[in-house]
Amino acid sequence: MTRTAAREIAVHFCFELGFTGQEPGELLDRAMTRQTFASIGEEEPLYAEFPNEAQRAYISSLVKGVYAHGPELDEYISKYAIGWRFERMNRVAVAIMRVAMYEILYMQDIPNAAAINEAVELTKHYEEPEMVSFVNGILGSFVRGEYIPDPVVSGERAGGDGKAVPRPEEQG
Repeated sequence: MTRTAAREIAVHFCFELGFTGQEPGELLDRAMTRQTFASIGEEEPLYAEFPNEAQRAYISSLVKGVYAHGPELDEYISKYAIGWRFERMNRVAVAIMRVAMYEILYMQDIPNAAAINEAVELTKHYEEPEMVSFVNGILGSFVRGEYIPDPVVSGERAGGDGKAVPRPEEQG
C-alpha cells in the first residue's frame, strides 16, 4: 500500500467520524482490522491490501490528529473559503482539506506541495472540477496566508510545535 492510499483511507475515516459520533480510537479499532479490510476490499480496491504497521500508524496519526485539531482546521477552512459558509461546504472536500491542513501544520516530513497535490488528486477522484479548483485555492491561500514554510525546504517549523509562522509584519 502506498502513502497515497493510506492517506485516502484516512480521509474516508475522517469523513466517517463526522457522521458516526464515534471517537477516533473506536472507529480505528473497528475499521483497522484484516477482517474489515477483506470485507470492504471485495468491492473497494483501495481496501484490498491491509496496511502494514507503519501505514496503520500513519492512518491513525492522521485520523486522531484531524479529530483533535478539528475546530482549528475548520477555522482555517472558513477563513480561506471566501464567500462560502462552512456548513454549506461539501463534506468530502472538507475531510480532504482537513487532512491536508493537518499534514501541513503538524507532519514535518511531508512537503507542503505534496500535501496540497495529494488533496487535489483526491478531490479529482471524488468531486466535480469546480470543487478541485476550490480545494486547491483554499489550500494554496492557507499556506501563503499563514506563512507556513515548507519544512523540507526550510528545515524548520515555528517553535517546533507545529504552529504557523507569523507573517513578517506581525512579528514584533
